[in-house]
Amino acid sequence: MSLIVQKYGGTSVGTVERIQAVADKIAGFRARGDDIVVVVSAMSGETNRLIALAAEISETPAAREIDVLVSTGEQVTIALLAMALEERGCPARSYTGAQIRILTDNAHTKARIEHIDVEGIRADLDAGRVVVAAGFQGVDGNGNITTLGRGGSDTTGVALAAALNADECQIYTDVDGVYTTDPRVVDSARRLEKITFEEMLEMASQGSKILQIRAVEFAGKYKVPLRVLSSFEDGPGTLITLEDESNMEQPVVSGIAFNRDEAKLTILGVPDIPGAAYRILGPISDANIEVDVIVQNVAEDGTTSLTFTVHRNEMKKAEQVLEQVAKDLGAQAISVDDHIAKLSLVGVGMRSHAGVASQMFGVLAEHNINIQMITTSEIKITVVVDEKYLELAVRALHTAFGLDQAPESE
Repeated sequence: MSLIVQKYGGTSVGTVERIQAVADKIAGFRARGDDIVVVVSAMSGETNRLIALAAEISETPAAREIDVLVSTGEQVTIALLAMALEERGCPARSYTGAQIRILTDNAHTKARIEHIDVEGIRADLDAGRVVVAAGFQGVDGNGNITTLGRGGSDTTGVALAAALNADECQIYTDVDGVYTTDPRVVDSARRLEKITFEEMLEMASQGSKILQIRAVEFAGKYKVPLRVLSSFEDGPGTLITLEDESNMEQPVVSGIAFNRDEAKLTILGVPDIPGAAYRILGPISDANIEVDVIVQNVAEDGTTSLTFTVHRNEMKKAEQVLEQVAKDLGAQAISVDDHIAKLSLVGVGMRSHAGVASQMFGVLAEHNINIQMITTSEIKITVVVDEKYLELAVRALHTAFGLDQAPESE
């Protein structure tokens, strides 16, 4: 018998019929003797609907009231799923974040979990019940409802698994696992049997939308085995776990992540003086704009240029800030480009294999794809290219690094 925490996203519980199907799946696990804690999101589209209602009332609603409003979406789902389980003869009890007492700080709409009281959950499990918990929400020290921000239900699931010392946290979604790259771009993309926390964190941060970064960070910190599975078809999914040092045949590259949602800004002819980079990026940070890739170059005339990328939605805002910075610094010009894409090779095998970067650059050169920016980490190489060449680059690199074929161990 195992203790399993299962999380079902909004698509998985998007209709009454899908909630019934989830209840069938959970009842099957319970019948084989496993203890089950279920975390659910609001039904797909519900959170957006509630936020739209708030927008009809106020242009700047209080964050506290937004949390009170959007937390009701999960409350509907937990009640319906608990009813469906009871109808199947499977005892169940639903809990909001406040009822469990998922204690958070008071940063409304983006709260962080500080403590979880699991005594009530354990008592229900000992009594043979399935616990159905609302994802995405908690309560602060003053009893105010809080929400955890983007990916909050994944975070709730992982946090409960950690607090309960669960055997596994299963994330059910609309895909059947983590793939070597997006199957919509590369037909031969493969589902991975296993991937490390570190690789998954890089994949998520570089554009893979399967899991939220925060949930992967949490799982890695507390060593919670994660498994990504499909709500709609049976299969083993992908296990996300610690690096297996015994695997001598670890592939050099495990996957290719990419992101089309970025824009590039460059400030040219900046005086090459100490603190120049801070005087450029400080105002960008003060405007609450997140910067990704950064490259600085020194020109022969003694000036520098600094190029950085931001989310495409924030390009105009960043451009306005940069225009003022250019005036203050006496820079020569600024330029912007919202037709770029970011592509990353990810793999823990890079630690012990030389030549990955040169092979990557060689493949791109063969296909006449110009590299605009480069950044690396121990297990990742990222390049920025013209968006129109992105899919060609992904397909070429997927083949060149042997990702089309499954390793013999799989």
